Amino acid sequence: MSGSGISEPGRPPLPAGWRRFLLRLPIRLYRARLGRLLGRRFLLLEHIGRKSGKLRRVVVEVVARDDPCRPSWTVASGFGPQAAWYRNLRARPQATIQTGTQRHDVVAHFLSPEEGGELMARYAVRHPRTARRLSAFMGFEVTDGTAEEFRRVGTSIPFVRFELADRNAPDSDGSRSEP
Repeated sequence: MSGSGISEPGRPPLPAGWRRFLLRLPIRLYRARLGRLLGRRFLLLEHIGRKSGKLRRVVVEVVARDDPCRPSWTVASGFGPQAAWYRNLRARPQATIQTGTQRHDVVAHFLSPEEGGELMARYAVRHPRTARRLSAFMGFEVTDGTAEEFRRVGTSIPFVRFELADRNAPDSDGSRSEP
């Protein structure tokens, strides 16, 4: 984009080989009950594969936490809408997350581009260096670092908010979850 301060994204390729191995190492920490070492900034997402029907796991960074009375966790898909975990949640939004040693049944809600823009602008105020790195990783060049620049970047990033599942609500098959 000329004159806008940011360039169009060239999403990073999905990791393969040793890069995929390195990105999946945090999953081993959670499996070894050491997830607390990653703090509140990351969470383990357990979801069902849209094609395989198998349990899948990925560790993602939390970019926003909300209301302690009704907690929610918002994450960004750094690899865009083509990331497997993102597509899996689109097909079946029910999942389980783990933060530290706490596990929660959640439902994924997909933010609109406008909501993503506002979220990214707020995130950049709190974490300017990380916001620049995150933007660069996803193929955006931020030149001025203004809130408006980050707002524009955020409109192109798929954000997902995880909210606690209502155990009394019917599942997708019409049955009710056990308390």
